[in-house]
Amino acid sequence: MANNSDIIIYQSVFKIGIVCSVDGREVRVKVDKLKNSSHLIFKGELVKNVSVGSYIKIIKGFIPIIGKVETELIVPSKENPESKYSTQEERINRELKVKLLGYLENNKYCRGIKELPLIDNECFLLTNEEFEQIHRFVSDDSDIPLQIGTLASDSFVPIKLGVNALFSSHIGIFGNTGSGKSYTLSKLYRQLFLNYEDSDNFKANAKFLFFDFNGEYAGKNAIVSNKKVYNLSTRTKKDTLPLSNEDLLNLDLLCIFANATEKTQRPFIKRSIELIQNIQKNKTNKQEEENHFKNILRQQVKEILCMSDKDKSKLLIDYVEQVLPKKFDIYGIDESVTKDIDFHNSNKYYYIKSEEQPFVNNISANPELAKHTELYRHVDDFSFSDNFIDKFIKIMYLQLIYDVLGNRAMNEHIAPAINKLKSIEADIEKLFDFSVQNKDFWNDNNIVVVNLSNVNLESKKMIPMLLAHKLYTEHKAKKEEDLSYLNIIVDEAHNILSHQSNRESETWKDYRLEVFEEIIKEGRKFGVFMTIASQRPSDISSTIISQLHNYFIHRLVNENDIEKVNNAISYLDKISVESLPILSTGVCVIAGQLAEMPIIVQIDRIEDKYKPINETIDVVAKWIKKEAKANDAKVKR
Repeated sequence: MANNSDIIIYQSVFKIGIVCSVDGREVRVKVDKLKNSSHLIFKGELVKNVSVGSYIKIIKGFIPIIGKVETELIVPSKENPESKYSTQEERINRELKVKLLGYLENNKYCRGIKELPLIDNECFLLTNEEFEQIHRFVSDDSDIPLQIGTLASDSFVPIKLGVNALFSSHIGIFGNTGSGKSYTLSKLYRQLFLNYEDSDNFKANAKFLFFDFNGEYAGKNAIVSNKKVYNLSTRTKKDTLPLSNEDLLNLDLLCIFANATEKTQRPFIKRSIELIQNIQKNKTNKQEEENHFKNILRQQVKEILCMSDKDKSKLLIDYVEQVLPKKFDIYGIDESVTKDIDFHNSNKYYYIKSEEQPFVNNISANPELAKHTELYRHVDDFSFSDNFIDKFIKIMYLQLIYDVLGNRAMNEHIAPAINKLKSIEADIEKLFDFSVQNKDFWNDNNIVVVNLSNVNLESKKMIPMLLAHKLYTEHKAKKEEDLSYLNIIVDEAHNILSHQSNRESETWKDYRLEVFEEIIKEGRKFGVFMTIASQRPSDISSTIISQLHNYFIHRLVNENDIEKVNNAISYLDKISVESLPILSTGVCVIAGQLAEMPIIVQIDRIEDKYKPINETIDVVAKWIKKEAKANDAKVKR
């Protein structure tokens, strides 16, 4: 009897009305006239009545259907207004527009539409237990919950997300500057690292790479203490990224670096790669490679000095001089390596200068004389640089000499590609270390932060693409049983994932986007995931946005940004979309595979010691401080 009594009391208090129309996922509910107050009383406690943003339960047989109230409106009664009405209020009906979200089954909330309600189905407020069920996002008992915040509308309802549901997915975090997106990113990974800080398996099998464009996570304790930070700079040489020569010996990558044209320069770069591979083939050390290179160059010098075409030969000698190191006299003055030879304009040949017998030493008539020239002997002083780009430029000059000698290429077609590589050579030397092969990029850590705040714009686009391509390729090459986890985190992702950049060629932009789009589309199969945070989701490739699984959306004001997010998340309800421009700092809408319905969450604070370095400057405090200093100085005077 007690149970029946409780049910009767529940139905009388929590029932709010009946379904009066069904239009797909949109349902209209006619509210009982006695339920128009803001609060109800149940067992001596105040219960918040239904309103816009509330959840309701529609009972269809034994199936509780869950919906969210999106609109509240007043509808005039269709009955005869002259009959039995005593007040104006009784001549109107309160109706709710409700968007169906899911249903309850076996004490578990399921997203999606299994049944549509019928006219006159009864509608109820949710009990506390039902409310908790639809806000429980750790469905698997084996999953580990991480608390990241509380409901924005009720600080007593904690929001916990499952590690597996969240981190075995691509994550998107969006919001205007100052909305708290970097803080949310930090909180997610702070909670994860804190939970697994004592796990050796986590350290061995899970790796995290942060691309930090503003130095927010490069601080000693930002997010976590035990991490490796690469502080890169193109101004002065600081930290360098360890890479092998093979990492850069990629046709597409080198063509991007050289801004190579498709029909002439790309085939030339391909031939240059084949040449360096041939030089390296079956060589056990650097000395053997250099000897092979020098033998080729010596033979080319002999062929050049036997030419009868003065202009062409002069051009090729310039190429040889670009390859060889500078020669200086005893006073440190740059000395020409061609001072002992000259060209006989009438007879069309090179000769070795001699005061006793001018014009006698005709090199074309006796090619062995070339061995006695300063140019030929200076080849002995050649050595490869540890800078791979410098090494490859030397190879390109060697290949260009081959091509010009064989009439397969023209200087004006190839030189721009070489000059472009030469222009970035200094930056490459400051950023990368090719001297130590097979050095561990992770440096025995599983968390690496690459600080890009002090590198130039071109390098900010190049480094993430290069590293992401390298690490993704390595993961693809691993056997399935050795598959490990890699998460690439990109804050301020519009810097490298924008499809609207006008500062670079279409080829470069397409290749850069293709690298990250492949990771987004195919990375899950190889244990590679991405987390991207950005102020401007509308700038980011639509392919990338659409392939994200979970979204944390902070305040967005721009209509294009809101539209992009709304289009990407088909189940984002009207209330959540309309709340985006007015969300408070630190509050975000969570939607995606991990959340059965969109919810608005206040993200918990991080301990001050582990906060990202992104606090907004307190201008008033700064001005007061400076003014106080100035006043102190006046007093002392």
